[in-house]
Amino acid sequence: MAELPLDQVRTLLAVVDEGTFDAAAAALHVTPSAVSQRVKALEQRTGRVLLLRTKPVRVTESGAVIVRFARQLGRLERDARSELGLSGAGEPTRVSVAVNADSLATWFLGALTRVEPGARICFELRREDEAHTAALLREGLVMAAVTSSPDPVPGCSVRPLGRMRYLPVAAPDFVERCLGGPLGDALAEAPVVVFDRRDDFQDGFVRGLGPGRAGASAVRHHVPTSEGFVASVAAGLGWGMVPDVQADPLLRAGRLVNLAPDRPVDVPLHWQQWKLDSPALAEVAAAVAGAAAGVLRT
Repeated sequence: MAELPLDQVRTLLAVVDEGTFDAAAAALHVTPSAVSQRVKALEQRTGRVLLLRTKPVRVTESGAVIVRFARQLGRLERDARSELGLSGAGEPTRVSVAVNADSLATWFLGALTRVEPGARICFELRREDEAHTAALLREGLVMAAVTSSPDPVPGCSVRPLGRMRYLPVAAPDFVERCLGGPLGDALAEAPVVVFDRRDDFQDGFVRGLGPGRAGASAVRHHVPTSEGFVASVAAGLGWGMVPDVQADPLLRAGRLVNLAPDRPVDVPLHWQQWKLDSPALAEVAAAVAGAAAGVLRT
């Protein structure tokens, strides 16, 4: 198998991060021609197209493998420099994590407070739906992710965290106005709150109530934050699937009604991370697993 020259690998990463060959050249202090030659040489060596020459450039599936390798290599190099006490070793370690909005709003920040302050770790969080966080790992954009997928991304390990329970809820006055008759028929017609255009969770719940149902209503309010989502449902804009840890206080206060107490939906969550012997990443993983064990269902 052909070796991957490190200067070519790092150049590809620079092009992806900077978005253009010219910007990568400026960041690397070389000419754009040198950048182009290195990327072409790497493509010839691997026999794959690694970049789509758009503006900004787009990495191909094969290119994403090289980019992930480059980021992992950089992480290992920084850890080694720190252990050797070389210049720049005193800089804090940056750990990038993709996490879904509901975890971020409920238990995940508490997990980060468990990390030893002396570890000098900076967190770079990217909010993404749990069904899509694995894609950020696959592209090498993050080192770890809270994801619904139990299948490890190549080069990553996976461990179960637990299950987040969701309840179908709505405000009492919304129930009176919009939810008369059989629940499945009512929810298919009533206004619904969704996170964004990719959010199929509420539709899936409606389809699960009986055969032949297409999903939730066409009247859809897009609210792209976890806190805003809950507030919108409580305000009576529509019904929605809300984590039980957020719904329970509002249910007890009479501000929400559980539309189907016998039909909660549990979403399994997993922690995926690069297979690296990185003390910082191991510290974060242990903190996340410990916090999840105290909040999520087994």
